[in-house]
Amino acid sequence: MCSVGAETSNMSANNSRIDNNTLIILQTKWTSDIISVIYVFVTLVNLCGNGLSMWLLLFRTYPKTPSIIFMINLTITDLALGLALPFQIMYQLQGYNWTLGSSMCNILTVTFFVNMYCSILTMTAISVERYMGIVKPMRFRQLNLKIRYAIIACFVMWLIVLVVLSPLEKTDLTFYVHELNITTCFDILKKDMLPSIAHWAAFLFGMFFVLFLCPFIITVYCYIRIICALVKNSNTRQKGRAVRLAFIVMFVFIFCFAPNNILLLAHTVTKLYYNKSLYMYYKLSLSLSCINSCLDPFIYYLASKDFRRKMRQMLRLQNLSMVDTEMSECRRESFHSARTGSIGKADARHTENSRSRVNSNL
Repeated sequence: MCSVGAETSNMSANNSRIDNNTLIILQTKWTSDIISVIYVFVTLVNLCGNGLSMWLLLFRTYPKTPSIIFMINLTITDLALGLALPFQIMYQLQGYNWTLGSSMCNILTVTFFVNMYCSILTMTAISVERYMGIVKPMRFRQLNLKIRYAIIACFVMWLIVLVVLSPLEKTDLTFYVHELNITTCFDILKKDMLPSIAHWAAFLFGMFFVLFLCPFIITVYCYIRIICALVKNSNTRQKGRAVRLAFIVMFVFIFCFAPNNILLLAHTVTKLYYNKSLYMYYKLSLSLSCINSCLDPFIYYLASKDFRRKMRQMLRLQNLSMVDTEMSECRRESFHSARTGSIGKADARHTENSRSRVNSNL
């Protein structure tokens, strides 16, 4: 699910002078209004949808499989974003003026990026787990994945993301703009935030290739293989759910994550080497990236049978599951009755044959 706020923006070597293009962006009110409206909508849907999902996953979904652990991890990152977004809304409405101090700016920024990249890695982990269970079930049973392995995997995801984002954790991300008498938070980064161009390249490589592109390729591969495996299966219901799940995950990657990460790379390269800016487009793409936190509950619904059942019960749609249960009970009863009938007939035939043998012997 996702990241928000501003990203690597117009980089300046000192606090006294920034270019006119940056000043125009900071004074463009319509973009901040649009972004604020998107953030308000996302905050409401995020907190309601993921709050309900967290309650179901923690207290109503049993047993706790590796997939459920990954979903809980994804929900935690989404809720963290939902709690951080009101501060970003306030910042936007104040005209890019940050008043909560540099430490809070760092916390907010890191929260946004942790949400985005932990969401990407967690969705990849869910796709790999489903791939192993459907495409390679024998190998999956041999691995005998335990809950503790899923928990360790979640900690490793957080560790990787925090290591890659370490420059954002140790740097003052606020910037005082004398011309406008405002203090920005992560809208203007200094070139000396990192020691050299090589360090900037490594930072961008980690964010784009390690945290986005590689997980994206793995996820696409897993879902293509899953769908191909299910095409051979006559269970059209399972096939339909797998296709819908793959579609939602691909939509999240392509619509929410891809524009932001591609524009981040393009903007930074053009700013560092050509002194041009794509920041306006990048900032708008950031507002789209947070929408993934609203879509994650749909992923849970399609990925977990127990989550679906609990959600239906909660929304008073248990009639559907009752129908399924009754149908299965009917099938079970008809099977047992048929079996009992056949056994009875066999016993009757056996008794008749025995009598005939006795009569013949007599």
